[in-house]
Amino acid sequence: MTRAFSSGIPALDAYLADGYDTVPGMSSRFSATICGHVLRRQSEMGIRGSLAEIGTFEGRFFIAMGHALAPGEHAYGFDIFSWPDDHVLDRFVANAARCGLAADRFTPRPFDTGKLTVDEFAGLTGRGPLRFVHIDGEHSPEALGHDLALAHARLHPQGLICLDDMLHPGYPFLVVTVHAYLSAHPEMCLMCVIDREDIVAAAKFLICRRDAVKLYENDLMQSFPAQHFILGGDAMGHHCVVLTPHPRIADV
Repeated sequence: MTRAFSSGIPALDAYLADGYDTVPGMSSRFSATICGHVLRRQSEMGIRGSLAEIGTFEGRFFIAMGHALAPGEHAYGFDIFSWPDDHVLDRFVANAARCGLAADRFTPRPFDTGKLTVDEFAGLTGRGPLRFVHIDGEHSPEALGHDLALAHARLHPQGLICLDDMLHPGYPFLVVTVHAYLSAHPEMCLMCVIDREDIVAAAKFLICRRDAVKLYENDLMQSFPAQHFILGGDAMGHHCVVLTPHPRIADV
């Protein structure tokens, strides 16, 4: 029997089926499904903490992750909310309401994270551990490096950092910043590559502590067998999981 491709969270899956494409943004439904699944797994394992997104825009991916919150948890959305116009924040809040994310479950943070210290970022995210941080902010090496430093400092020991637009043709060397981060923090590793749907629904990296890999790795391969690229990925010495919409191996 074919396994259904879903997160297993009814509210999140309902949003992905009817609502996700109506919210402007470029994160794929494929990646949102998988990230929702790992958030559900965290909840089932008792991993507690808030969520944060850097680069929320009008809320497409943020709303999906917000639907994965457990009771008592909160989501924080960071953005300057001024591009392409000054009404982005209004549209974000309206999209969240329209798509069923209650106003008391999230807080917009109209800040440029590049100007925040770790302590300021902590204060703006409740000062507790963050179990999931999605980074989709300014796509420059300096900005990504700073956002990674913020996320790293506040990450739950068993949490995940999710990086958007990895291996994107428009930002071909952004991964160099990730390589530098992983080299500077050998306790961290690339656990999973979530492949792109197309050029406007790019790949994501899931990064966690090496001692947390076992919490996610086998579960992802077993939960998404039809999307599992069985050769995996060579990730700086770690053999990472690769999930792709249409896995295949070249016939050579």
